[in-house]
Amino acid sequence: MKVSFTLNGRHLEVDAEPGRTLLEYLRANGLYSVKYGCDHGECGACTVLVNNEPVLSCQFPFQEVEGKEVLTIEGLKKNGKLHPLQAAFMQHNALQCGYCTPGMILGAYSMLSKNPEP
Repeated sequence: MKVSFTLNGRHLEVDAEPGRTLLEYLRANGLYSVKYGCDHGECGACTVLVNNEPVLSCQFPFQEVEGKEVLTIEGLKKNGKLHPLQAAFMQHNALQCGYCTPGMILGAYSMLSKNPEP
């Protein structure tokens, strides 16, 4: 089955293996910021945005990205510059160990895109 979607601003059409999760696809294609954590949808280390909504990619069937936009932390950086949220996390030492930081930044990005002044 072919799946057509946008990943970090780039349109793709790829074969979808039955039963594969979005997490498995992303990591197999070099997007290592999306982490394997609990693999049960509880920790958030695998969070990405699908149509600007945070999803746990370890629980999200890959074929469900058909016609959608997927954003990982790699997609926030533009022209070699960090997104202001990424820079703010660094400036304020909010990175902790860094394992779940991409998911936290993407969650904040999604929230702020809907409500710029929460």
